[in-house]
Amino acid sequence: MEKWWLLALLLLSVIPIEAGFGVGGGVGVNVGPVAGGGGAGVWIGGGINGNGPNAPSGSSASGLDRAYTALQAWKSAISEDPSKFLDTWVGSDVCSYKGVFCADSQYEVSAASGPVVAGIDLNHANLKGTLVKELSFLTEMSLLHLNSNRFSGTIPDTFKDLTSLQELDLSNNYFSGSFPTVTLYIPNLIYLDLRFNSFSGPIPEDLFNRRLDAIFLNNNQFAGGLPESLGNSQASVINLANNKFSGNFPASFGFMSNKLKEILFLNNQLTGCIPEGVGLFTDIQVFDVSFNSLMGHLPDTISCLQDIEVLNLGHNKLSGVLPEMVCSLKSLVNLTVAYNFFSGFSQECAKLFYRNVGFDFSLNCIPGRNMQRPQPECSLIPGGGLNCLRIPGSKPLVCGSL
Repeated sequence: MEKWWLLALLLLSVIPIEAGFGVGGGVGVNVGPVAGGGGAGVWIGGGINGNGPNAPSGSSASGLDRAYTALQAWKSAISEDPSKFLDTWVGSDVCSYKGVFCADSQYEVSAASGPVVAGIDLNHANLKGTLVKELSFLTEMSLLHLNSNRFSGTIPDTFKDLTSLQELDLSNNYFSGSFPTVTLYIPNLIYLDLRFNSFSGPIPEDLFNRRLDAIFLNNNQFAGGLPESLGNSQASVINLANNKFSGNFPASFGFMSNKLKEILFLNNQLTGCIPEGVGLFTDIQVFDVSFNSLMGHLPDTISCLQDIEVLNLGHNKLSGVLPEMVCSLKSLVNLTVAYNFFSGFSQECAKLFYRNVGFDFSLNCIPGRNMQRPQPECSLIPGGGLNCLRIPGSKPLVCGSL
């Protein structure tokens, strides 16, 4: 998911009228007359040099003083900077620091309010170090992007004071320990990206009770069952892939926000059935449960996934005949059922090749088809006696109303 859009929105949200360029290499934006007849402006880090229309004064100066304290404390905790990324982090003009973005305060509207640190983007800077508690001084920061560095340790408890933070990207680092619960107490957070770290242990029930729109926990060492609160999530994207989650899907699965677009559970240790409630995800586009130990037949409700583009059920222990209604899904781009124990599929599934839909059914138990399991492996179907508690089929299936 691209995240630059939120930074753009952050800046546009304080740009009502006309934009222009300021001297010194910065980008200035005129926002029209304010109290006292003066003009206010928005300046992006990397070129203010302290003499733009929003040079620090009054309460803003004290805010930028705190930002200076925070950033210098953080710089002291960074032990390696091979790309010399932080060479510009010198002096009190924090808005000129590379990777630091300033904007007008969203809380102070006077002409003298001046800029505040609104975002930090150090993606791919290859910095080695730790996070420091003083970063909590940046109370008007909306974005913190630290993707692809070598930060380690834990997340300071003081992060709960980052009351304006909406997007936190700590992905592809060396953070470790249990789930950083402090992130759940950042009041306005909507995007949480912890993927590609070394976090471990269970994830808290409260994770899915927050108003997060995007949750990326993939490629860690999280373990244990999926929280029962999963069904409370309001997220549009959830990625729990490549962890050690185990057990069945919670009973609440399927009763999640109808804005869910992508959910990935691949490469965990999940067991049991694919729940009937999956049919409630009528707007979902990506559903990936591959590389688990799921068993039983597919629920008929999968036919309700009319917007599904990628449906990956491969590398499980699913069985039965692949339903015609699955292969009839109109938006399919890729359907993977390889490495299961399916015993057949309909003529509609055979038509997928003519629709230019990727269809991988290898290593199943389908008679007369190439690249299937040896017959001895098909003689004993895993989970043959598994009761998936399917909804009785005596009534016509009405999608979205299970």
